[in-house]
Amino acid sequence: MLSIGEFSKAAGLPVKTLRFYHEKGVLIPARVEANGYRYYDSRNLEAAQVIVALRTLEFPLDEIASLLSNCSSDEDILDHLTARREEVARKIQQQTDILSRIDMTLERERETRMTFAASASEIEEKHLEPVLIAGLRMKGRYPEMGKGFGQLGRKLGRKIAGAGMCLYHDREHREEDADFEPCFPISGKVTVPEFSVRELPGGRAITLVHVGSYEDLGRSYAKLFEHAEEKQLSLSCPSREVFLKGPGVFFKGDPAKYATEIQFLIADNE
Repeated sequence: MLSIGEFSKAAGLPVKTLRFYHEKGVLIPARVEANGYRYYDSRNLEAAQVIVALRTLEFPLDEIASLLSNCSSDEDILDHLTARREEVARKIQQQTDILSRIDMTLERERETRMTFAASASEIEEKHLEPVLIAGLRMKGRYPEMGKGFGQLGRKLGRKIAGAGMCLYHDREHREEDADFEPCFPISGKVTVPEFSVRELPGGRAITLVHVGSYEDLGRSYAKLFEHAEEKQLSLSCPSREVFLKGPGVFFKGDPAKYATEIQFLIADNE
């Protein structure tokens, strides 16, 4: 019989680890004295060698305990090694997929920053003319505005007199219950009960043409807000996005080439 210290050296396992394995039922000493002293035999040493080998293969402790209880030879453990190999292969594939997505995200971010730096226009302070619009007020998620534009397009037809735009009636970003209004400039009055047909007021505004994906609009908004703070301008709600160039009727096109003019009217007290 070996004391726990002697067994620690023979097995190459720290005493603290041996106590932990005992508590977990993975490696139970051959004898435990009334005073708590642990003693180990040759079978414990063989089991310790198996544990060390399996831990290097990252087997969980509970599975190791089960293997020690149910396997008596190398042949008995082959099925478990095969299953472990398949599990590791799955994890490697998952990690490879994640790595690929990370690389794609990093590359996209680099391209976005380069495109934004090269193509983002300067902020303009200009006068917006009033415009007659037909809008469809919606509550929900921002991507749902596409359905609104489809409904507007079907009902307005040849009355459409310019690029589509969206009015944002919230002052902050909202995930599920955003208050927004896709709309089109129109050439004359139309009567569609669910549409709001009215003159969108003009006035002094700050604007910026964002070139790139809609997902990156936040960069341009930040630039406008910084400008407004620097010039001590109060901005009115709703804000506007005018879609100068975006997805086509049939094809999505290249999001890097989308052009969206963000417009904020400056509050009257300025």
